[in-house]
Order: sequence, then structure tokens, then C-alpha cells
Amino acid sequence: MIRNYVKIAWRNLVRNRVFSAINIVGLAIGLATCLLISLFVLDELSFDRFHAKSDRIVRVVFRGTVQGGKMNEAHVMPPVARTLQADYPEVQDATRLRHGGMPQFLIGDNLFNEESMAFADSNFFQVFSFPLLQGNPKTALSRPNTVVLTKLTALKMFGLDNALGKTVQVKGSNVPLTVTGVMDEIPANSHFHFDVFTSMASLAESKSPSWMTSEFFTYLVLPKGYDYRQLEAKLPQVVEKYMGPQIETAFGMKYAQFRQKGNDIGLFLQPLMDIHLHSDSPYDLEPAGNIQYVYLFSAVALFVLLIASINFMNLSTAGASKRAKEVGIRKVMGSLRLELTFQFLIESLLLTAIALGVALALVYAALPLFNSLSGKTLTFSFVDAPWLLPGLLLFGVFVGVLAGSYPAFFLASFKPVAVLKGRFTFGKSTISLRSGLVVFQFFIAILLMVGTTVVYRQLDYIQNKKLGYDKDQVLVLSNTWALGPKEEVFRDLLLQDPRVVNVSHSGYLPAGPSNNNNFFVYPDNHSTQLVKTLRYDVDYNYIPTLGMEVVAGRNFSKSFGTDSTGVIINEAAAKAFGWKANAIGRTITRPDREGTKVTYQVVGVVKDFHFRSLHERITPLVMVLAKAPGTMIVKVKTREVSGLLASIKKRWSDFGADQPFSYSFLDERFMKTYESEQRIGQILGIFSGLTIFVACLGLLGLATFTAEQRTKEIGVRKVLGASVGSIVGLLSREFVKLVLIALVLASPVAWYAMDKWLQAFEYKIAVSWWMFALAGVLAIAVALLTISFQSIKAALINPVHSLRGE
Repeated sequence: MIRNYVKIAWRNLVRNRVFSAINIVGLAIGLATCLLISLFVLDELSFDRFHAKSDRIVRVVFRGTVQGGKMNEAHVMPPVARTLQADYPEVQDATRLRHGGMPQFLIGDNLFNEESMAFADSNFFQVFSFPLLQGNPKTALSRPNTVVLTKLTALKMFGLDNALGKTVQVKGSNVPLTVTGVMDEIPANSHFHFDVFTSMASLAESKSPSWMTSEFFTYLVLPKGYDYRQLEAKLPQVVEKYMGPQIETAFGMKYAQFRQKGNDIGLFLQPLMDIHLHSDSPYDLEPAGNIQYVYLFSAVALFVLLIASINFMNLSTAGASKRAKEVGIRKVMGSLRLELTFQFLIESLLLTAIALGVALALVYAALPLFNSLSGKTLTFSFVDAPWLLPGLLLFGVFVGVLAGSYPAFFLASFKPVAVLKGRFTFGKSTISLRSGLVVFQFFIAILLMVGTTVVYRQLDYIQNKKLGYDKDQVLVLSNTWALGPKEEVFRDLLLQDPRVVNVSHSGYLPAGPSNNNNFFVYPDNHSTQLVKTLRYDVDYNYIPTLGMEVVAGRNFSKSFGTDSTGVIINEAAAKAFGWKANAIGRTITRPDREGTKVTYQVVGVVKDFHFRSLHERITPLVMVLAKAPGTMIVKVKTREVSGLLASIKKRWSDFGADQPFSYSFLDERFMKTYESEQRIGQILGIFSGLTIFVACLGLLGLATFTAEQRTKEIGVRKVLGASVGSIVGLLSREFVKLVLIALVLASPVAWYAMDKWLQAFEYKIAVSWWMFALAGVLAIAVALLTISFQSIKAALINPVHSLRGE
């Protein structure tokens, strides 16, 4: 029986090959889109879940507000781990990480570059499930001056030799480090990745009692089933007990007085599995994901799949007139309604199976491009994921039943007497449902078009907004510290090149990853008016190199010996200090935890510039004249940068630096800040196009059926003198009306959604009416273009042929 059902289903698909092709292509695109996005979503949701204690690990983070300045840091103070473990029995274990940068390692005369290193406590491998291929995880980092290497790093440094017991040395240090462990590579879905783990016992700062510095990423292990919020509710007591006295020493006021002035600081807990998608700290171990984009992509996948399923339902019900007599004869011959329903569901499942096969081919073909757009290395393998094949089969059955259920029940419900007498007509409810589904399709398409337009407009705004500094034609040379005492000579040689305008020494960059320092100061000796600022260490050439505007006072100058205690502030700092009048000559004082104070005099004010992303408002900034070797900022005046780079690289080699020549462009670093938004725009644009394409496939099928049903009406109208244009308008009017309804319904939803997205930016565009008008015009134009082919074809038919009786 089932074999017979499949055979009949196949014959019907072949007989109606045009509409079968439309359904297969639409469903295949919907399924492929859904599969690709599912891979992305599952990968995002899998971060840090591979640890055995993942549901029990939380990270301690620091948040606060000091004089209106927001503090949001993923790292905390050195004593937090041991204090919480000692004071609260529910903390079963605590471990810390501290970023160790990318030092160079020496093994004999061999130098190894770009190894990312972290300092880790001795119990690190007992908290986190990183298996050691060699060495004991309980003791590997228990002694000072010991390291654990990843497998690839050990292979790179020691080849095929056993690395255990061998020694490595950080360049610039005389202390050898003994290799006590080799670990497997850290999975891609981890919120941090390091090549080398050095024992925390090697780091003197790890034993610091200071509650005023925060550089340690701290993780706690809690009991199974324990609600971390219970411990979090106790943390304000910790801040008051331990941090309060140090605040009093540094700021000259009681902790209660500090709180009364509107300041609020505290420790909070963040579940390990929430870090990747819910972390909002600007200085985390690695760039975080965004749960909103997971929701967005999931919605897009569902929308495309729904639209493809809607096409199937629409085309099946619209083509019911062709199968009405078949249903009537089957029923007269004794077929039960359940059997007919099963027959049509088999057809739906067969079509879905073919579409799923095409979808798999599309996924394999599109995966490299999708990885490039999403910045991931996703794979689609039945071997690596044995659950994938049964999952896909169940998914195909679900989609087939979902898409074919309504047509199956609809077709099986025909009354044989009415059908065989030729009195079969569509009910109003069926036509209304079909119209409603078309409206829903274009509702989604218009939503995506408006969303894509807003994203691209915001990116364009970011690219062209005046930032307060010149990011174009600026080179950033990294690792210039490798030149040692020759660094200044190298700088002077650069300045002698006529293609170079200026050179500055500073690792503090207003774009991309940069050095940063919280800098608490109070103005004019008002010790109760503490203001949180950021400090930039700059040289004499920093401001002119980046083309910043000094709006009051002057730049740092070698002509003034007092500039060693001078500062240049931005306009936001002057406002935060309450200086409405001239700020030049006024002072700010920096307290520290030992109770000493350093006073600086303001020598200049620069126009506010965006030294962080446009997601954040410009905050108070203080520039201090300080030597900051390691990075050079080079302003050039030539478009032929390749020649200049070749010249600089040659000079670098001539100096014999043991660090490879490394550079970047400031404008590229700036745009890298908005890499996630760029990816979202590109992916959204592609999926918007696919959504519109699938919707148009369905529209094409419906227009074809409509034209077939109205063949005689068109013939009569032509005989009575109707023009081709009027007939095309007649056939198109209904569909255009549906698109307009979709536009009206989609506009408020699109406005709300994109307004919420734009709230993540402090500096943003406004959602304008023309964006909705553009989406509407495009949707109508695409719909008309789709319909017009079939409409014109129907309007040009010779009425003699269309009026012939059966």
C-alpha cells in the first residue's frame, strides 16, 4: 500500500513539474538556511559547556558607578578568590587567571614568537576540564616557575621530543620555566584561549592584599544545584568589609560617605555558560558573542522556513481544482478520507525528502562562505556528529507534515457529489487563509528589508562620523619595544622620510584594542568630588599626529619643564569637574591606596573625540606626558603606502629586531570594532534576499494558478475590448493590495525592533519614514516583476483559444 502511495505521489510530482520545482527550490532554500543558522546557534550556545563542572562554575565580576562614571570589569582584585573561599563555605573551590600577554620564549638560541600566555592558580586544571596529555593536573602548576604548554606549542618548541622536564625562558627574564604538563588544544567554544599557562606562584602581584586593583579573572565552584544568587546577595558585605578601609585611605572619606555621594561599587557573579553570550565588559579575555544576534538569526531561520512551508500550502490549495475530480472518483470508489489524507501527506513528505537532499548539497556548498561571514569554523559532518542524520530525518518529517498537513486535510475534505457535478468552488475561508499567508510572507520580507537598511545606514554613519581625530593615512607599528635602545633612533629615521608627517610613541589608541587605565581624581583639592576618568600616556607628538583639536590652552611642549606634572583633558572631563569657565591652570589630584597624592596642572583641553566605540558615550579623559614605548603611531601623506611599508620594513630588518615587523592601519582597527555589526549586516542582507526570493517563488505559483482559473474571464474581457494593460492590472491588483497590507502591518514592528537595536549605540541614526517607503516600493516592485510575466502571458492569449469549451 505504501509503495503504491509513493508511486502515485511521484507521478503527481512529475506531472506538475513546474510547481513541484517551485516547492522543492523554496523548501530547499528554507531548509538550508535553517540548517546553517542552526549550526551557528548551536555553536554559540555550546560555549564552555564541555567542562565537567560547567553548571557549578561562576565568574566574579566588578561593576560600579563613581561620580557617574560606569565601571564594568570582568576581572577583580587579587584577594577576592581566597577571601570568598575562606569566608563562605558554599565556595568549594576558587581559581584565578591573569593575562600574561604575548611574550617571546627562548629555548637555547631559538626564539619563539606570539605565544599567548596566562598565569593560572595551582588548582586551575581541577576547576576546568582541560585534559593533560602529559603531567599531573593536580600538581602541574603547584610550584613557582612551572608551565603547561598546549600540544601544538610543545610540538613547535620541542618537536617530537618529550617536553616534560624541559625548560623555556621568557625573553628578558633570567628565570627558566620548567615544563610540567602538556595539554590538549583548548576547544574553539571556550571563552578564553591560551598557548602557555604559567604558575600563578611565579607572579608576585598574585599575593597582593590590594582591593584597589583588578587584574585577576576569578572563578568559583559552587555546590551542585546551588543558586549562585544566594552568594551574590552576600557580596556587598565583602566590599564594605575589605574594600571600605582601602577606599578611606585612598580617598580620604568613610565608605558610607563614599556611598552617600552616589557612588556604588560591588562584586557580582556570572555563570560560566553565560559569559560568551551575556558578558558586556569591554575588556574581557576575548570578544564576547551577543544573545540578541542568536535570537535574531533563529528568528530569520524560522521565518525563511515558514515562508517556504507557506508556499507549499498555498500552491497545494490553489492547485486543488486540478485534483478535485481525482478526489471525487477516489471517494466514489471507496477511498476513506484518512487514506486520502495519508496519500497527500506522502506526497508532501516525498517532496520534502527531495528538498532536504538539495538543501544538504546547498549547505555543503555554502558553508565556507557562511564561515567567512560569521567568523566561525563550523563543520557539517555525520561522522563527527552521529546524532545529525536521525535529527535531520526527524526534522524533514516534521517539516513535511507541517507543510502538508493543511493541504492534505483540505483536499481530502472535498464532497464527491459536488465535485463530480462541477459545482466545486473554493470557500471564502480558504481564499482568506491563502491571502493571509501571502501577507505574512511579505510581512517577514519587509521586516528584513527595513532591518537590513537600518543596519547598513548605521554602519555608514559610523564610517563617516567625525570622530574628533584623523584615522586615515595612519599606520600603527606594533612591538617596537623589540628595538630596545634603538627605538628612538628608528623613530628619528622615520621622521626623516618625506612621506612621513609625524610619529608618536604611545600604545593608547582611540580605535580597536588599546591600553587603558582607570584614573580616579578630584578637581581643585575637593577630595569629596571624586571623578572616574581614563588616563592616556602620550608624548609631545600624540595630539598633532592624530589631528586632534586643542580648544583651550596648548599641547605638551619641551619648552615647559613643568609639563611632567601637566595634563591635557577632554571637554567631557572639564564638564565632569564642574569647570564651566577656563580650565587652564586648574589642578586635579590623584589619590592612591597608600594615602599619597599627586597633583597635576591642566595645560590644555582637547575637543571631545571618540576613543571608544560609538556604543559608548564619550567619558572624561586625562592625557599625561609619559614615556610609553612599544607602539608607534605614524601619520603619512602618501597614497602609495606599499612603497613606504617596504622601506620601513627594510629599516626594521637593518636594526636586527628579533620580533617580526608588524603593522596595522588605524582606520582598519576602527572598523574592526564594529566587526560583529558588519557581519550582521552582510548575513541579514543575504537572508533578506533569500526570503524575498522564496516569497516570490510562491507568488509566481499563485499568479500562474490565478491566471489559469481566470482564462475564460480574460478571453471575454478581451473580446469586449479590454487592453493588455488593463488585464495585467486586473491580475496584479489583488497581490499588490496584499503587499500593501503587509507593509502597514510590518512597519510598526520593524520600527520597534530596529529602535531597540539602535539603543545599543550612544551615537546613532534616526529610523526615518523613507526606510519603510523604500522597503514597500521594493516589495511591490519585486511582486509586480514576479507577477507581470505570468499576467502578460495570460493577457496575450488569443481569446479564441481561451473561450473554447471543454
